[in-house]
Amino acid sequence: MRNTPTLAETKQRLERTGQEHLLAFWESLDDARRAELLAAIATLPLEHLGSMLSQAASLAKPAASEIRPVRPYMRGMADAEKYRTIGDDLVRRGKVAAFIVAGGQGTRLGWKGPKGTFPATPVAGKPLFRVFAEQIMAAERAYGVRIPWFVMTSEANHDETERFFEDNRWFGRPRGDTMLFAQGMVPSVTLDGKVMLEHAWQPALNPDGHGGSLKALRQAGAIDHMQASGIEHLCYFQVDNPNVHVIDPLFLGLHVAAPDSSAEMSSKSVLKRDTTEKVGVFVKAPRLTVLEYSDAPKEISDARDASGEIIYGEGSIAIHVIGVEFIRKLTDHPLGSVLPWHRAIKKVPFVDPATGQRTEPAEPNAIKLESFVFDALHEAESPIVLRTDRVEEFAPIKNASGEDSPATSKAIQVERAVRWLKEAGVPVPCHANGQPDCAIEISPLTARGPDDLRRHPPAKAIVAGSEMLL
Repeated sequence: MRNTPTLAETKQRLERTGQEHLLAFWESLDDARRAELLAAIATLPLEHLGSMLSQAASLAKPAASEIRPVRPYMRGMADAEKYRTIGDDLVRRGKVAAFIVAGGQGTRLGWKGPKGTFPATPVAGKPLFRVFAEQIMAAERAYGVRIPWFVMTSEANHDETERFFEDNRWFGRPRGDTMLFAQGMVPSVTLDGKVMLEHAWQPALNPDGHGGSLKALRQAGAIDHMQASGIEHLCYFQVDNPNVHVIDPLFLGLHVAAPDSSAEMSSKSVLKRDTTEKVGVFVKAPRLTVLEYSDAPKEISDARDASGEIIYGEGSIAIHVIGVEFIRKLTDHPLGSVLPWHRAIKKVPFVDPATGQRTEPAEPNAIKLESFVFDALHEAESPIVLRTDRVEEFAPIKNASGEDSPATSKAIQVERAVRWLKEAGVPVPCHANGQPDCAIEISPLTARGPDDLRRHPPAKAIVAGSEMLL
């Protein structure tokens, strides 16, 4: 491990890169703070910062004339069983691992702690992390294989997340089958490109975006570990969606065997509810990309076909399968990743190097850089999209109330459970309007879908007005 650069070496580097102000308070710091500051400066990408900012500022958005709709695969397609069988074999041979991006806090939900610790399910109130752990365990039992789980945290929640896993005894899974590691950070900079100080001894940093997850995997040694273990594909998902199918054999089979897939990166979509829903959509421009709702020209976002269906309606739900060798290729780069930087102008509190005063800005004063994992689609030779069912796989928890809240997520979870039971031939009490007159939660350890419920139906009848955990 390289030693932290000396003060003299750091001064020379700061002079070369025009960031001398980072040592403005050197004389007032004690030895511990001085060492902390030198170590922090050593991690900053100062030599690349100018090009990072320039690239982010010049990032082009596709013109409406360049944008074409995507033709996704459908979950109910005629040869789905063929691809499901291929995916089953892939999992059974130990070629698949799970990867969750879980760096967020539950602040927007009024929850003190990592978002993965939020009680998300409608009856038992299981935390999100347990929901996903049980899914992985259920798949391990079904396939007779161990499935590693990679969990990306953040600097803000890593220690608390690790304690939560330990307190829950790693959810009944072997400790060695879960790897936790923190997301990378990048400096927040002023509008004229100067790295900001959060404290006199600490540069201001922000997480490098979900695109940084690929670099974080590489730096944590996870890619080497996967390839040494024979793992070839990674099931990527985010922490806020309890209905995700963590291990989906149909999706995996399409990823590796669809005739137009390069088996590098594949994505799932759901059809947008309406043209105003605030989700990015998959489009060809000319390569497959996710067009953010805020960047979509009105003639694109509002377009409908003759039958009234939204033409550009393949909403991104942040579920992907990514080839491990593809991730290695993407992360062979001086900055750890070839993914482009995006910028956002935000309000960032800072210590003024000239006065030493801490300032809470009233207006946006800083550039935050981040990368997006879906930009990896640009680098894939032939990525594909699988349209899935919204109730089946998308019940996000993002807001404290209203759309995408705990209440709406629980309603969707119950709706899916009732759908599974009905498909399995199990009577479910409903109101006159067809809505369920009960609250049902199905543990992944009980059933991974309707087929499991057909084989093992509930021992007790479902009673109107009841809450039941199966």
